[in-house]
Amino acid sequence: MTIIRFIHTADLHLDSPFVGIKSVAPKNVSGSLYDATFAAYDNIINLCIDEKVDALLVAGDVFDSADKSLRAQLKFVNGLNRLDEAGIRSFICHGNHDPLNGWEAGLDYPQGCTRFGSEFQAVPVFEDEPKRAVVHGVSYPGRDVYENLVDHLTGVDPETFSIGLLHTNVGNRPGHDLYAPCSLDDLVHSEINYWALGHVHKREVLRKQSPTIVYPGNPQGKKLVESGARGVYLVEVDYNGSANLDFKPVDIVRWEQRVVDISRTETLQNLLTELDQIAENSLAEADGRSVVLRITLDGRGGLHNELRRQDTLEDAVEDLNQEWANRSPFVWCERIENHSAPPFNRQKRILGSDFLAEVLKTTDRIKRDRNSLDLMRDSLDALYGHQRYRKHLPKGVPNDDDLASLIDEAEAVIVDLLAKEEVA
Repeated sequence: MTIIRFIHTADLHLDSPFVGIKSVAPKNVSGSLYDATFAAYDNIINLCIDEKVDALLVAGDVFDSADKSLRAQLKFVNGLNRLDEAGIRSFICHGNHDPLNGWEAGLDYPQGCTRFGSEFQAVPVFEDEPKRAVVHGVSYPGRDVYENLVDHLTGVDPETFSIGLLHTNVGNRPGHDLYAPCSLDDLVHSEINYWALGHVHKREVLRKQSPTIVYPGNPQGKKLVESGARGVYLVEVDYNGSANLDFKPVDIVRWEQRVVDISRTETLQNLLTELDQIAENSLAEADGRSVVLRITLDGRGGLHNELRRQDTLEDAVEDLNQEWANRSPFVWCERIENHSAPPFNRQKRILGSDFLAEVLKTTDRIKRDRNSLDLMRDSLDALYGHQRYRKHLPKGVPNDDDLASLIDEAEAVIVDLLAKEEVA
């Protein structure tokens, strides 16, 4: 027996323009990207119906801008109508991209849809069992909401399973504007049982146990940093109030980045073969989705000078796309970036008398000297024990082998800076 089953999504960004892609991509690619947010939304509606859930929760940024396109509004309402016909409720809050004061076409939303206003409102999910589950939601009246909206939440019934629907930046998440900021403690002490959040495009479960606090991420990646599978959470709450989270991919196109170390590649033909293999592997790992791919060339090798020749990379991209971009599903390589460097002969350079030679001699000397290693370890103690930084670092201060690896990495950075354009 369950209290409720629902789909939690956010940041649909319907009709997102995918800036800069349409003008350079082939028609089948640009067309797929143009329709991607709508197709992902269709997948969400189909998932709700197939899973026979009780409700769909959308935590803000349904649309990509306050001046919502008519196409996006029609598509959104049509999906909600399909849910209503299947007896599935929908609960919507609006965020900074689609605030309440934006333009609307005045379309009729279905009776089973609740769109929250600028003040917190509590709405039962089941009309015949109003105390079984309640959604508490609030929307942005305008784009710029910088106050903590959780402070305005009142009237949460501890005897009812309560869901909070909110577009917010919890704990100043990096890469996202500080709209409706709150802390994790604010949410934990709110008496809400499940916080259905939006605004952060990366999928993240901030807290699994009650109160469960979740960002589902956006259901369709819009750019390279939004790589990997994108989707929604199917949430099932048992009668003990425990929420089981099941991630469901709904995306249409996936963004991926791959790095090629040219030090392992002897000829341009070998590189082209490796690029072709990368495209094949990316498609095989995409669960039947199309892939927009960016490839970065890194490392040092004799191929570097060939890669710098005019049109070499552009021709490599064109060759790759002729093979893969017209398939269905497709792989479209939108760019190859060259961060490679010429080969570097360390044994030869350490015999010199310039500054770089002194750096190489110094790194060798430090790795052999016990006092130097101990001094480094003592200096790192404070960093590895710091409350803020230790969660990003391996547990325990590095041993001698780890310190030697860190020294080698630092040397590599210095070599890249000082000898970037050298030829062995």
